Amino acid sequence: MDEKKRRYTKKPVTAEKALQRLAALCARSEQCSTDIRRKLAGYGLAPEECSEVLQKLVDNRFVDDRRYAGSVARDKVRFAGWGKAKIRMALYAKGLRGEIVDEALASIETADYKEALLRVARAKARSLDLRQRADRDKFVRHIVSRGFEPALAFRVLEAAVRKLEK
Repeated sequence: MDEKKRRYTKKPVTAEKALQRLAALCARSEQCSTDIRRKLAGYGLAPEECSEVLQKLVDNRFVDDRRYAGSVARDKVRFAGWGKAKIRMALYAKGLRGEIVDEALASIETADYKEALLRVARAKARSLDLRQRADRDKFVRHIVSRGFEPALAFRVLEAAVRKLEK
């Protein structure tokens, strides 16, 4: 039993090896400092070594929280159909500072945001009868749950109802 256990335990990773692995990861996809810290802790490095490796990654521009936040914000709008409120919560959950989150949200193109809102609204409207109050409520709740502002949800609802009346 002990031999089986020993076989599956991870070998300790050196700081240099961790730096190489994480640089390769960061070259493939954007990472934030919180995720990198978590990975470093999983490698079993001492806290000082973790800080040194992270600092080297930041100095060499492999890790940049501003770039990460902007990338996440734009991608979540374009590909996942998220609104700004949901993106804000996701970025805060990563431990990013408020100013970085605000800059990321400001980097979202208005046209992309509007297109995402309309895409989400059209998809939900297909499954509802917007002439019924309960379905209109579901429609607004769905759009707000995707992170879009309530005022925008009501505006889209009004436009959809006007379109039905024609």
